Amino acid sequence: MAIDPKLLHILRCPITKQKLKAASEQELQLLNQMVAENSLQHSDGSSVDETIVAALVTENRQTVYKITNGIPVMLEDQSIPAHQIENW
Repeated sequence: MAIDPKLLHILRCPITKQKLKAASEQELQLLNQMVAENSLQHSDGSSVDETIVAALVTENRQTVYKITNGIPVMLEDQSIPAHQIENW
């Protein structure tokens, strides 16, 4: 599910205020492989247990925010730290 480019232009990471970009298909595949292996965690330590259909990635590629039902989930505790993703 694509995010409206106008919305993407104004959205910023709530923590670092960096610009965000839509996750690529390859990035989504890496994330979902980890979800399937039950090895991906949110910032609060809880497991990511649902397939990620769309996501936003910070400019420095350090944080991922899921998009659920077309709505970016921009909560710090629900963000996904990218340091845990191999080949990111």
